[in-house]
Amino acid sequence: MLIGEFAQRTGLSQDTVRFYVRKGLLTPQLGAKGGRNPYQIFTDRDASTVRMIRFAQSLGLPLKEIAEIATELQREGLSPAREIEIMNIQLVKLEQKATQLAELTNYLRAKRDWVVCGKPGDEPRFTDDTLCLIQRPVSGFRCTSSDAD
Repeated sequence: MLIGEFAQRTGLSQDTVRFYVRKGLLTPQLGAKGGRNPYQIFTDRDASTVRMIRFAQSLGLPLKEIAEIATELQREGLSPAREIEIMNIQLVKLEQKATQLAELTNYLRAKRDWVVCGKPGDEPRFTDDTLCLIQRPVSGFRCTSSDAD
């Protein structure tokens, strides 16, 4: 299929498809037509690659790493040990992100509750390590490192 149909089928813009080709994420076959710029022919395998790219992006992998893994996969395949290594790295990153999101969630709840209660005391403050209050705690909240857990 040509780029227009491929873009429509995968939900990508044609510019994104071209970008993926330039970065080596997609390797379409070159057709006989098109002269100096032969048509790029995309296959169902390319569509499958796009699904893999989107999944990897949703896990937080940057395109550069996705391209490296895709190249490795095409050249020699991924050993089970390599697959496990990649998954372990992403699990650590996702767990760190989950911790950060939990801290943000705790902060937003504290801030909301502070507003709902008429803004008693000092406003909740978010720091890198923990949910703290600027000077004194609002009832029900303590400024300790365990609050962020």
